[in-house]
Amino acid sequence: MTPRVALIAHDHKKDDIVALAGEYVGTLRRCALVATGTTGGRIASAHGLTVERMLSGPKGGDLQIGAQLAQGEVDVVIFLRDPMTPQPHEPDINALVRACDVHNVPCATNVATARMILDALAERSSDAA
Repeated sequence: MTPRVALIAHDHKKDDIVALAGEYVGTLRRCALVATGTTGGRIASAHGLTVERMLSGPKGGDLQIGAQLAQGEVDVVIFLRDPMTPQPHEPDINALVRACDVHNVPCATNVATARMILDALAERSSDAA
């Protein structure tokens, strides 16, 4: 089964998620990727990955990914949040993180946790090979 990974990052974390994707480009190539608009575009452009792009977060992209998650179509969420900057769509962000908890989907909100999840995905894909 191909894992479906959602990639999301607040504006001040976009450079971090692009760098993270570069570290794990081999693993991410073996996944189906979905992302909010700008984040997905930056990752695809930087690393040549195929990314299904939703709307930007403030325009409902978080909610679109949350709906897919609720339907069992997302296996992992990497959401690099900026805890120091208020977000106008905070209720959407909280709803997505809550949906991860409700549906038992791993959710990384910082780089350290994202690396742990991506390491586990890399190990799983090498075991399957």
